[in-house]
Amino acid sequence: MQLFYHPEITEDSVEVHFPRDESKHIVKVLRKKEGDLLHLTNGRGYLFETEVISANHNNCVVKVLSAKKQPAPPYKLHLAVAPTKMNDRYEWFLEKATEMGIHEITPVICEHSERKTVKLNRFERVIQSAVKQSLNTHFPVLNEPLSFSEFLQKKHSSQKFIAHCEEGKERFSLKSQVGINSEVIILIGPEGDFSSQEIEQALQNGWKPVRLGQSRLRTETAAIVACHTVALAHED
Repeated sequence: MQLFYHPEITEDSVEVHFPRDESKHIVKVLRKKEGDLLHLTNGRGYLFETEVISANHNNCVVKVLSAKKQPAPPYKLHLAVAPTKMNDRYEWFLEKATEMGIHEITPVICEHSERKTVKLNRFERVIQSAVKQSLNTHFPVLNEPLSFSEFLQKKHSSQKFIAHCEEGKERFSLKSQVGINSEVIILIGPEGDFSSQEIEQALQNGWKPVRLGQSRLRTETAAIVACHTVALAHED
């Protein structure tokens, strides 16, 4: 099955028009024609079966045949991850985390962050592509970047973890701490790790320190390990 993304389609939609770029891809590249079936998602859990009624490469139109709500994962995972120096590493994390079913992502600017700005539009395109590739009908929320202090000031009702590598401080194994069917939020630091002050600030605000194994991991690798650890905890 091939999955297409259309943010404006709803369970009440009768017909849907694709923008020019997507229309060209559907008609010219994939060679879809009138009568062909397309599967769409709006990123909010719905899977739509549609039929092409106008194979125009400037304005492809489909008729909605059915809409089905797909079950969401039994847990919610929010990763707050510092941007990496190389953008392609962060984009790799976004792609893989989306494939695994992450719920929410926040870029967090830390004291040791080498990159202070991010391109959310490009990140959204990476996520969109991963949603379609993985046939995942639930689009993760990508938040605006926040400073470390700003992020801690927000109210979080979830299980709160900070994964750091500082020696001499107590840390728990993440897999032993994750609650089943719960909301989990995990802080992942930059290449230079969180500063001692940031770690202390998090601990004072109720964040539990965790480790992600015995090796020192790159930021994007740590984020994927955290994502996978939470997903595995919910496997039957």
